[in-house]
Amino acid sequence: MSFIQSTLHKNTNIMEKEICTIKIASTWLGDEYTFYEDQKIKRVYDNHSLSANRTEWLQPHEISKQNKDKLIKNCPEEFKEQVMHILDYP
Repeated sequence: MSFIQSTLHKNTNIMEKEICTIKIASTWLGDEYTFYEDQKIKRVYDNHSLSANRTEWLQPHEISKQNKDKLIKNCPEEFKEQVMHILDYP
């Protein structure tokens, strides 16, 4: 990551208010989604043991129905309504 990207990433993190992080991993590989009040979704996951903690920013339409179901199922009750709204979940 370049210095400019790193600085921009740090600055945007300061302004984002996190709602919650939900883990949906079914194996020893990590897979978690963090939801923010500004409607952003960050996914941190492992491809395999040598490729850990990869990060991507997603739009709701980029998340499969199966993963949306897992996210809602594992979401803490107090955040469920907000997360469902962000995911455009029926």
